[in-house]
Amino acid sequence: MKVTEHIKQGGNSPMISFEILPPTKGKSINSIYESLDPLMEFKPAFINVTYHRSEQIFKQRGDGSFDRVDVRKRPGTVGICAAIMNHYKVDAVPHLICGGFSKDETENALIDLNFLGVKNVLVLRGDPPKGEQYFRPHPLGHNYAIDLVKQVVELNEGKYLEEEIVAGDKTDFCIGVAGYPEKHFESANPMLDIMHLKQKVDAGAEYITTQMFFDNSKYENFVKKCREADINVPIIPGLKPITSKRQLSRIPSVFHVDLPEELTESMMNAKTKVDEQQVGQEWLLHQSKELLKMGAPALHYYTLGKPNVIHNVMKEIM
Repeated sequence: MKVTEHIKQGGNSPMISFEILPPTKGKSINSIYESLDPLMEFKPAFINVTYHRSEQIFKQRGDGSFDRVDVRKRPGTVGICAAIMNHYKVDAVPHLICGGFSKDETENALIDLNFLGVKNVLVLRGDPPKGEQYFRPHPLGHNYAIDLVKQVVELNEGKYLEEEIVAGDKTDFCIGVAGYPEKHFESANPMLDIMHLKQKVDAGAEYITTQMFFDNSKYENFVKKCREADINVPIIPGLKPITSKRQLSRIPSVFHVDLPEELTESMMNAKTKVDEQQVGQEWLLHQSKELLKMGAPALHYYTLGKPNVIHNVMKEIM
């Protein structure tokens, strides 16, 4: 079922979804199941699976010189989606990114996903290569998420990259894109950020999932600005538990978001690791309840190895 169909269908309980990372190369799919098993009792509508570009590393030769090689440390997104759908009987939403992938590779991934019965994709530009400040597209790939949106739309219309394919099979992907309540860190200002988001929606995006935020007023204002810009698709808030003092500096630097003073003060006053986790759990619960009262169409949780915290929050809101 498509994400938009899940939202329209609704239900008596809040609609929730989770996001997971593929395991690093060499690890079993069981690492995914161990993370998701405690959460499946809450019947998520769908599960997002992130995509990761390759990284360039240097390997030393016997003569002392170095070769630069591409290594993908978290492969398997397409296979993980198939495993999740088979194992849990729940919809999977793979991420698609521009960085590190050619248009052909993207088309082939979409064909595989279509064969597997995947109905949703979340389209993103992706981050710069590790160790680099600026995004660098694949030479034969896309520069921006909107270009990737357009490629998925064209495949939905039966238009393939190979022009000799006439009347090709039409896919039927529901396309999601990312939104940034505190604006994308590369955007000049929030107005320009909203303008780019509207272009993606006008190109065919059907729903928006936001970057994490810790101040619900940021989400509320973001939704208001989107509606004023005639962006009328569902906007799903993305939530992440913050469970340690170390994250007070790491999260803002990596994800370019602000942390409310009340949250940081409570975290700094925590005496033990258990207290730190409790502070983060209570903040996430507060955010979740308030967002539901605001009318958020669903709650999307970035699990990222913290299923116990999210499990405790789910017990309070479901």
